[in-house]
Amino acid sequence: MDIKDSGLARIISLVNQAGGVGKTTLTSNLGFHLAERGARVLLVDMDPQASLTRQLGHNPRTVEKAVAHTLLQDEPIPVLSDWHQVDLVPSNNNSAMLESALAQTADKEVLLKQGLQTIRNQYDFILIDCPPSLGLSSIMSLVASTHVLIPIKASDKGLEGADNLGDTLRRITTKANKCLRIAGAVPMMFDKRKVIHRTSNEHIKRTFGKFVVHPPIPESTDFEKSWRARTPLAKLFPNHPAVQSLQAIAAHLETH
Repeated sequence: MDIKDSGLARIISLVNQAGGVGKTTLTSNLGFHLAERGARVLLVDMDPQASLTRQLGHNPRTVEKAVAHTLLQDEPIPVLSDWHQVDLVPSNNNSAMLESALAQTADKEVLLKQGLQTIRNQYDFILIDCPPSLGLSSIMSLVASTHVLIPIKASDKGLEGADNLGDTLRRITTKANKCLRIAGAVPMMFDKRKVIHRTSNEHIKRTFGKFVVHPPIPESTDFEKSWRARTPLAKLFPNHPAVQSLQAIAAHLETH
């Protein structure tokens, strides 16, 4: 059965082992735009740095229940519901212990999938903000997902590590999650005035040519302003050039 017709959420991991590519910014803003289009949206913070949790207005030091409680103690998925019609499964300090705590656990790769299955029918989209690594947290996220979306920094180093990510995705789709689909790549922090960014964008298109390369997200200090305000970019700057790109990506995810 097609996911669109199954009544179950599409679960999309946003993954890139490089840090500083804008995964969290993309996760939160896409979640907002999907909710604006009428979708029921859940965001999952799998990064022990808890940037997504902070961006949605929560202090990870005072969050009582987080995704780690589900993965380590088999507790129900904890959901917070007070950010622009978007729900959140937060991260907290316990998330930093996940990989070592689960090292000897059998079938640990499916723990997040099992947890999300209990609430998957309550949402249309579940977006997972993965950590900047290809460790256990990212593997659990990919195993739990129906799709993967790859944010890539539009710079000369943006595609470094793409081979490692490709190898990981091939390994996942060969064995652990044969149904995982590529939802495309998103060039991030793009400055059309810079030759290297235009060149990198073309390189991204060539590299991911058989998949979708979504409209680039422009580089802007306004994202930092929206982060500090704990507010989606579109709420502070509705005419910002990035808003159109984010709306287009959300529309594509909704229809494909």
